[in-house]
Amino acid sequence: MATSREIITSTVARFFKPGDVVNLGIGMPELVGNYIPEGVLLHTENGLLGYGPGPQPGLEDDNFVGAGKQYLTVVEGASCFDSATSFAIVRGGHLTATVLGALQVDEKGNIANWTMPGKLVGMGGAMDLVTGARQVIVCSEHTTKTGSPKILKNCDLPLTGAGVVDLIVTELCILDVTKNGLLVREIAPGTTQRELQAKTEATLIFPEEIALMDIAPRPAV
Repeated sequence: MATSREIITSTVARFFKPGDVVNLGIGMPELVGNYIPEGVLLHTENGLLGYGPGPQPGLEDDNFVGAGKQYLTVVEGASCFDSATSFAIVRGGHLTATVLGALQVDEKGNIANWTMPGKLVGMGGAMDLVTGARQVIVCSEHTTKTGSPKILKNCDLPLTGAGVVDLIVTELCILDVTKNGLLVREIAPGTTQRELQAKTEATLIFPEEIALMDIAPRPAV
């Protein structure tokens, strides 16, 4: 049986097509690279465009490391460059999408994913990514480890970006962020509307017909 992370990350990968340029954030989003279709160019903000799934054990190359310090493989046609050029790609609007994890996300499309009270961390490139990418996709488990909702009416942690999220993918559903709120595009098999709403603080919009999520992970092709 697939894990929650496998369901989430393989589902996100299906939104991309050859020719897309996609940045995968640190953490769970990095796993999306294991399912990305051939022809999608993956970008990392520390200076690489065109990487694939992680290398097999023993084949790691210190020259190819992502922003999350994970080892990468490169695909034919890949290019390396400095961080200034990399962020010019981000800030210039050249990313088809960025995929980010979230501590919180809300019904207005706000996202908080860079810090929590009492923790000393650096901002990283998330602020640039959520404003520069043409589409922002949040991939996150639906609740915290203690069962508290992560999809809220209003974020109460410091925001990474305001009104920037387009799509939310969890193990339970796919949500479109609309001007009227969060619209349920797909729901996981075996999950009821009542259960989904009970695990979500934000009020969900349920259309008359909701597609079922395909939760079977498939490797990259």
